[in-house]
Amino acid sequence: MISNVSILKNITILYAEDEAALREITLNILKGFTKKQFVAENGAEGLELFKQNESEIDLIITDVNMPIMNGLEMIREIKRLNPNIPIIVATAFSNTEYLLEAIDIGVDKYVLKPIDMKKLLQLMSQSLLYHELKDLYIDNLTYLPNRNKLKKDLEGTEEGLMAMINIDKFSTINDLFGESNGDRVLLEFSDTLKKYFVKEEFTLYRIEADKFLAVARNYNQEVQDLYDLCKKFEDYIEEDPVYIDDHEIDLNITIGIAKNDNSNAYKYAQRVISYARRKFQPILIYNDSFNIQKSFEENIKWIKKIKNGVKNNNFKGYFQPIVNTQTKEIYKYEALIRYIEEDGTVVSPYVFLDIAKKAKLYPNIIKIMIKEAFNLIITKNKRVAVNISFEDIASESTMIYIYSIIEENKEFAHLLEFEILESEEISDFSEVFKFIKKLKEYNCNVGVDDFGAGYSNFNMLVNLDISFVKIDGSLIKNIDHSDNQQIIVKTITEFAKKFGFSTVAEFVSSEDIYDQIKEIGVDYSQGYYFDAPLSYDEIE
Repeated sequence: MISNVSILKNITILYAEDEAALREITLNILKGFTKKQFVAENGAEGLELFKQNESEIDLIITDVNMPIMNGLEMIREIKRLNPNIPIIVATAFSNTEYLLEAIDIGVDKYVLKPIDMKKLLQLMSQSLLYHELKDLYIDNLTYLPNRNKLKKDLEGTEEGLMAMINIDKFSTINDLFGESNGDRVLLEFSDTLKKYFVKEEFTLYRIEADKFLAVARNYNQEVQDLYDLCKKFEDYIEEDPVYIDDHEIDLNITIGIAKNDNSNAYKYAQRVISYARRKFQPILIYNDSFNIQKSFEENIKWIKKIKNGVKNNNFKGYFQPIVNTQTKEIYKYEALIRYIEEDGTVVSPYVFLDIAKKAKLYPNIIKIMIKEAFNLIITKNKRVAVNISFEDIASESTMIYIYSIIEENKEFAHLLEFEILESEEISDFSEVFKFIKKLKEYNCNVGVDDFGAGYSNFNMLVNLDISFVKIDGSLIKNIDHSDNQQIIVKTITEFAKKFGFSTVAEFVSSEDIYDQIKEIGVDYSQGYYFDAPLSYDEIE
């Protein structure tokens, strides 16, 4: 009959025909070739079936003359909902006027009655092109339009008002409950989205695993109205957990809202989510004060500078003294990276470090820091501490480099120390245990940096076999005016003494702060009260 008849087994059709005998005969044949069939006896039934099952239906076959609502009226309404759905018309009329009207509303295929089934199946086969396009443009889990469809839709518009909805830390749900349950959560989440962002007012997209986009059909809608709707949705999600097989799953979301020309609105909605998280706000509206476009340009500039700087030795180590709190004598130095401009300007890592991490260029910088530290250790006999993150420890290539350079300089390794950044979440302590154990073989000291910020855990200090703990600067910089900070720092110090490791206070910027730190009994101090970070040449 037709060469690719087996492919028809994958499609679902909507068949509308008021003539009972013809409907029965045709439907029986179609059942042998297609996966599923929705059947209507008139246009009104057909339209309702389409509304209820749009995500499943791949193809429509319809008569024209039907009661209540005829086929052309039904097609007009369906095309408003989905202009791309393929429709085959079966009709006894062949006059030019009807054909022109059918073409005008988007019907490009027709078959004359009495129906030639071979011809109908050929037309259906040709319509499978839409089925392929559907896979390209429709998310196969939620049946929402996907990123490809969004890109195509944005090309056809000049303005955009949209809200990007991101489920926070969704990967944790997959880790805890499994991906199949994660998919069920996403399905329930998308169903809830549809209830709030109704299709008469919004087009919904699933653009990433845990990221959705609601695009307003009316650009002139007030941004505040969209914010209010997002707030209602966010309140519902925060208050009502998802239940999967008696498991209660709490979701948190972050929403970024933007109104601009279409391409920028999408970029701004994406970026404003990052701003919202930094500000601990679940919903944030983009405004020009964020300077996002300028930020993009700055990022691109620095990515290029970092790559060139690694090659051209623009990165240099600076070293801030850490002193014995009682005697003020320098005990060691903390190695801090700086970028040196061509004119000699020294650039703080605050400007480029986050960009380097996001652009996957940071491993180059940690390698430079180790080399710079060993240079100071070997040539000037100084003790030096280098910051290291869990991401560095988890990187096989970074660890291979660190162990090899320590092995090359093992006679000086006892003067090298590492400060593990405690403000970054450690997801696998076994890697950290291995790292510390390996360094102990070279007599390197290891401590925890930024303690008191982020994921502080006293139990971790005991189990990690560390030599020192550096108290986060947020607990030190106002300690001369804050009783609470004094209590916290005193608790950390007493705990450290009990378990045999020393303490370091950073951000010691005045004599009053120093006096308070000294009274509490912190072992070592670091800050501008003693000295700023120094270049290699400034260290005697």
